[in-house]
Amino acid sequence: MNISVVIPLLNEDESLQELYDWIVRVVQSNQYSYEILFIDDGSTDESWKVIQQLSEKNSNVKGIKFQTNYGKSQALNAGFKVAQGDVVITMDADLQDSPDEIPELYNLIIKENFDLISGWKKKRYDSKIRKNIPSKLFNWAARKTSGLKLHDFNCGLKAYKNEVVKNVNVYGEMHRYIPVLAKNAGFLKIDEKVVQHQARKYGETKFGIDRFINGFLDLLTISFLSKFGKRPMHLFGLLGSFMFIIGMLSALYIGISKLLKLFYFHTPTRLVTDNPWFYIALSTMIIGTLFFLSGFLGELILRTKQNENLYKINQKINL
Repeated sequence: MNISVVIPLLNEDESLQELYDWIVRVVQSNQYSYEILFIDDGSTDESWKVIQQLSEKNSNVKGIKFQTNYGKSQALNAGFKVAQGDVVITMDADLQDSPDEIPELYNLIIKENFDLISGWKKKRYDSKIRKNIPSKLFNWAARKTSGLKLHDFNCGLKAYKNEVVKNVNVYGEMHRYIPVLAKNAGFLKIDEKVVQHQARKYGETKFGIDRFINGFLDLLTISFLSKFGKRPMHLFGLLGSFMFIIGMLSALYIGISKLLKLFYFHTPTRLVTDNPWFYIALSTMIIGTLFFLSGFLGELILRTKQNENLYKINQKINL
């Protein structure tokens, strides 16, 4: 199969028929073998009914329905698991992404041998306050933390090699940062293509302030995983050791100063436990030890996981 088109959606019954007709017209005119995967993320309108009707009319149309809304990342992940095409193309169901981009995206993956092509909506028709400004902020932060020079990480229109989508796990609000996940998985041939963006024709945008907050938190998560996901001891061990040394030096200073006052200057002193700095030093040492142990446990878990993967690989080779 040449192409799998994965379309996550939530309450988009008005646009599905038009989107389906447009995609089919493009892929048939280019003589692609294809499948269209609609992922209904808990819609409360007639979206699933429309998908069933399209599937009855065309066996290349398939659908997955969530009983409740889990989010775009989970919808994409479900589509990625079942996609069979050599090239997997994702797009939104609101008609803001143009299926006319499919042939060029397909050629960039197959002929130019890219792992991932991300769309860049250079000219947008969204609300500047609700989507444009937050999107630019996220893109700037993602570029700085990931090293990928992409202008529009959050564009729904992307093309992937099949092996890429089989090796990335999309969760939370991580759909914004799939190029970063792909890079972390070892797929380095990543580029972007300017794509046409269209004004929303039906319904309303699903973007809200909660997605802004979740996206920011997920950016912190992926930044941490990118730098320390494979070497947690480098962060927790270093931080823990630094805190433990600071606490230990502080405790030694308190103890030595008391002994000097008591035996050298013969000055009466209060108990060490009456000094608030003693508890600060003790707490710092304990927290430092916990940080160090966290890094050590992280390394053990990571090493165990790697050994399990090697065992599975060796089993396959022996078979």
